[in-house]
Amino acid sequence: MPGDHDDAHPSFATVAASPPSDRPRLAPRPWLPPAAAERVAELTGALVGMDADAIDDRLAADVHGARERYARNAISLDPAANVMNPKAEALLASGLGSRPSLGPPGAKIETGVEPLDAIEATAAELAARLFDASFAEVRVLSGAMANLATFLALAKPGDRIVVPPAAIGGHVTHHAAGAAGRIGLEVHPAPIDADGFTVDVDGVRELAQRIRPRLITLGGSLNLAPHPVAEVRAVADEVGATLMFDAAHLSGPIAGAAWPNPLRDGAQVMTMSTYKSLGGPPGGLVLTNDPVVAQRVEEAVFPGLTANFDAARVAALAVALLDALVHGRAYAEAMVATARALGDALRERGLPVVVTRHGVTTSHQLALDARRWGGGGAAARRAARAGLLACGIGLPLPEAVRDVNGLRLGVNEIVRRGMGPDGIPELADLLARALHGHEAPETVAPDVTALRRRFDGLRFVRS
Repeated sequence: MPGDHDDAHPSFATVAASPPSDRPRLAPRPWLPPAAAERVAELTGALVGMDADAIDDRLAADVHGARERYARNAISLDPAANVMNPKAEALLASGLGSRPSLGPPGAKIETGVEPLDAIEATAAELAARLFDASFAEVRVLSGAMANLATFLALAKPGDRIVVPPAAIGGHVTHHAAGAAGRIGLEVHPAPIDADGFTVDVDGVRELAQRIRPRLITLGGSLNLAPHPVAEVRAVADEVGATLMFDAAHLSGPIAGAAWPNPLRDGAQVMTMSTYKSLGGPPGGLVLTNDPVVAQRVEEAVFPGLTANFDAARVAALAVALLDALVHGRAYAEAMVATARALGDALRERGLPVVVTRHGVTTSHQLALDARRWGGGGAAARRAARAGLLACGIGLPLPEAVRDVNGLRLGVNEIVRRGMGPDGIPELADLLARALHGHEAPETVAPDVTALRRRFDGLRFVRS
């Protein structure tokens, strides 16, 4: 009968699983660090001799293993990670991701996209409400792409840009090796105020008056104290530059008014990731109150950097923005209180917490001087053996290691899972045991898992 898929219809015949390969197809990449090259070779080599069904099974096992680690066995203290509202996560699999939708709502190239128009406009409106902005670009795929779009919109090759250096958490996208350098901007690291873990305003003024930058950026991957947004905006105005604030890691505290809103303080444009402290899906946002900036950013995003965008992701973002509008203040306050409690507890246990003149932190992040462990990467790997997940970061310290010299911690995920200041002493004990070196980190792992499983809820989301 028509529609039967059997051997009488060769085009629909069942096809045997692909034959196994006798060697990896991927070529070696000699430019990779040795550890990365070895890991890729190990992983691709494990696929040799597997047919399609076996590879499918292997992939399913890997996904299950990753979910078990993040959802049950380990404690994530990586401020770049979080957990989504299940409603948002379900929307990512709603079948909308492969539906094309080019152009602005009401003027799409495709037909039949009216519901997608509504999703896009709703997410943009919610973002504007949450961050007190007049314009919101929701189509960018990541915080890094939000930065690239902003650079393309506001500068051209050969223009100069002043950026926070890596020593105070400046993100790679602002630097010569990242988006700024890749599109031909001349990158100048800002002088730093090490005691405040931010830029030095007088130094930025002197540099800006000398080189006349097109852009000045603030914010980054580690934020321990407020940045001098209003003061740097005054510098930008003196030299005709635009001030951009990178809120990739600060979106949650800003949304909840636990961190000053850079747009209110003078930044002309703010970029961010949507999955870190905001707790949404992977993606980015660009926000501004300046219509000229908004138009240039939109043109950089479409048709500049994107054609179709993932409407399912934007729908999930809208759910996260609604959560933040309802619960964002409570979530942000809990993050800051918990981070301060963790910093104080780790200091009491003899760990080298970075302290600025403002204290251990005014955000959801904190850092340790990791030089005693050989650097932040080595410290993070040691902690990971205990099931405590973190990452390395640069600090304004004398470089005594080849690795980055700091270990970055964040509480955004554990707070969303239900932990608050009351649970911090036990967590601090585990971190101290894992890092001090008096016992093997692996012996700490069962206690980490036990603590993690006591905090298995999901707070600050609408049920």
